[in-house]
Amino acid sequence: MSDVVQGGKGVARDELPQKAQSAQSTRGIETGKTVGDEGREELVAMLALSRAEGVGPRTCLLLIEQFGSAVKALAANGAELEAVEDLTPRLVRSIAKADRADAAAHLEFCREQKIDLVPLSSPGYPPALKRIYDPPAVLYQRGAVVPADEIAIAIVGARHATLYGLGVAERLGRSLSMAGFTIVSGLARGIDQAAHRGALAAGGRTIAVLGSGLLEIYPPEHVDLAGQIAVQGALLSEAVPNQPPRGNQFPKRNRIVTGLSLGVVIVEAAERSGALISAGLATEQGRDVFAVPGRVDSRQSRGCHRLIRDGAILVESVDDVLEQLGPLAAPVATATGQTMRHPAELKLTDQERTVLDAIAVDPTVIDQVVARSGLPVQRVLSTISILETRRLVRRLPGGAVARR
Repeated sequence: MSDVVQGGKGVARDELPQKAQSAQSTRGIETGKTVGDEGREELVAMLALSRAEGVGPRTCLLLIEQFGSAVKALAANGAELEAVEDLTPRLVRSIAKADRADAAAHLEFCREQKIDLVPLSSPGYPPALKRIYDPPAVLYQRGAVVPADEIAIAIVGARHATLYGLGVAERLGRSLSMAGFTIVSGLARGIDQAAHRGALAAGGRTIAVLGSGLLEIYPPEHVDLAGQIAVQGALLSEAVPNQPPRGNQFPKRNRIVTGLSLGVVIVEAAERSGALISAGLATEQGRDVFAVPGRVDSRQSRGCHRLIRDGAILVESVDDVLEQLGPLAAPVATATGQTMRHPAELKLTDQERTVLDAIAVDPTVIDQVVARSGLPVQRVLSTISILETRRLVRRLPGGAVARR
């Protein structure tokens, strides 16, 4: 039996849930054992780049955009690298020294530890995260990330939360999960763990983004919680598996939490809180920012109240979130097999879903909607009015409608 060091505490691998050890993404997880030679070569090259001194996520993305793949970037000569805008001579030398053998050994270590790797070039890489300014070059993963996780909301807040904040975070995690959202947070004490537990209690999906490596669960008392999350979702980190928690890693982790999500809900935050960093990152990434009001005399509510004054959406229930979110960047296949274009579709009744499914993106005349739905014309017309108020469809000239 091998031991895994987690948060400074030895934890036997057999103590982790079996599903957490073997869960695989449905979108192309790469471990070096399950992919072909070409995929493995690209993964090793990406690892070598990301582990080169001074080469961060933005530089990796720049090289992929310039050369088309990590393999081609590593094969580039000095003159070709020097021609890349923003690459300093120091970075050019570092890239030239990228160690493929070290990267291959690291890949084998991850395989032995049953840790999956998802490089930026993989089809399994979360699409929303790929669109941020500085996506991680490689994600380390336990558990499964599925297409339905694109409909995600982050819930974050104070580590030293009040009972009120913990209760709100757990209720929101549960209710948003029941509505169909994946809950994303950072596995920290306080609001984060309450949000994860709410999603787990609802039987929903949740993703934890760590500020440490996956073999160094922090805080250590959340080892069991991490195991549950790996069964009902995924653990993610851009840190190498055995990296202990470091203070500078947590703000970097926050950009992944917000990048995976359509919006971020701040439940409690003091005036100088890491949750406010997440709110700023979400704004930069074009995500919606929500805040839960608290007691006027509570220090832990000051950050949320400031956010609300500055334009964050006040949240009291799931409906406050659904009413604000705009259309998805691309249609998403849900766990039930339906194609969703807008988060507001999560709250539709069976009748509303039937009518919406009968309406195409192209102009659709009412007679076609009636025929496809099998519903009486008056019921179709009244349902279209409801869908219109929810900004899911729009009326067009000539008595036609179309999905937004």
